[in-house]
Amino acid sequence: MISGLVQILLFQGLGELITHFLLPLIPGPVIGLVLLLGFLALRRSVNASLDEVASTFSQHFGLLFVPAAVGVVMFWPHLKAHALAIAAALVVSVVLTIAVTALVLKALSRGSRK
Repeated sequence: MISGLVQILLFQGLGELITHFLLPLIPGPVIGLVLLLGFLALRRSVNASLDEVASTFSQHFGLLFVPAAVGVVMFWPHLKAHALAIAAALVVSVVLTIAVTALVLKALSRGSRK
């Protein structure tokens, strides 16, 4: 289990280094996850210790929502004051996401028919 945790932390650290020196706009953990995905794709397997750590983490994903919930409660007056702007931003972003996804799917499906 320790070696799996070390692997995850190693890739997160690599992602942080890349973010610090090369790509400051992309979060380090995201780059680390992409690097880990590439590493696992090259190996074409996941070792048991990494699988065990990932399974243990995924069982406790609910705990990651606690800080977000505390933030909502803490900033409730600000959220309430700007509710219309927040709702408009959410609606526009959802509509744009659905539209872009549909266009990408259409473009990719057109390419697969040839």
